Amino acid sequence: MTLNDLECHLSAVSPTVTEEYTRLFHGRGNTYEGYRFLTVDSVDKVLFAVLFDADEEEEAIVSMLRDFYMRESKWEALILQQRYLPSSPSTVLEGELPSETYAIENTLKYHVNFLNAQNIGFFPDMKMGRAFVREHSRGKNILNLFSYTCSFSVVAIDAGASAVVNVDMNKNVLSLGRENHRLNALDTKKVEFMPYNILKSWSRIRKAGPYDLIIIDPPSFQKGSFAATSDYQKIIRRLHEFAAEECTVLSALNAPELDSEFIKALFRENAPEFRYIERLENVETFPECDKERSLKNLIFQK
Repeated sequence: MTLNDLECHLSAVSPTVTEEYTRLFHGRGNTYEGYRFLTVDSVDKVLFAVLFDADEEEEAIVSMLRDFYMRESKWEALILQQRYLPSSPSTVLEGELPSETYAIENTLKYHVNFLNAQNIGFFPDMKMGRAFVREHSRGKNILNLFSYTCSFSVVAIDAGASAVVNVDMNKNVLSLGRENHRLNALDTKKVEFMPYNILKSWSRIRKAGPYDLIIIDPPSFQKGSFAATSDYQKIIRRLHEFAAEECTVLSALNAPELDSEFIKALFRENAPEFRYIERLENVETFPECDKERSLKNLIFQK
């Protein structure tokens, strides 16, 4: 793929843009040779590009993005994040960042922050996981582990869940999660926000159980708190303590080096009462050369 091909690709998908969060270019899946370090998203009123590695074409890519942004006139700002630099700085290249910008998915809104964090507060590749939760939430007591900014909880409460417990050791993202519920006029009386280290808080988590639906969506590695290779099994082997007699688990992992068999084996060895049901398909706008290196959303049923 050449830079001209990249520009043609962006121009071709531009007519599909709505207010909803849309990935316009997904180089991370290794399906576009030469640009695996680049993603480009349309987020409400913002065109958001991320460079994951330094590249000799960076200046040319930025110039092309500026031209594309000016020509399309669909957005109010063009933002570039250089993920490969310390602190992953983001810069407004064109326009002015709107005072209110949201990640929008299926009419629900989520707060985003482009300038002060590596992750903006919303993961669009988890769209199919949220769709599954929406379909299976009505009347259910739900446990959302590693909840981050609580997008699963927002979807579940909107779909009629009886209660949701969100657990994440980062108080700031939980606060943003609470605001995401309020943003969508959802009743937080049904929602609990637990700012705990999951691996050290099983007794607290059990109190609000048993749970009909459990969501496990951890980081693949978080220094000092979680490593999928050694810690994921610690969660699986505890499921019997707080799962309802009939319980569904959405077990997610976004570590390229670990395949879906890694999770299946953990369930066979540590929670054999849970039967593997299916792997959810990923979003079409996130094409992957190797499916096993992509996001894995596996469903298990007790």
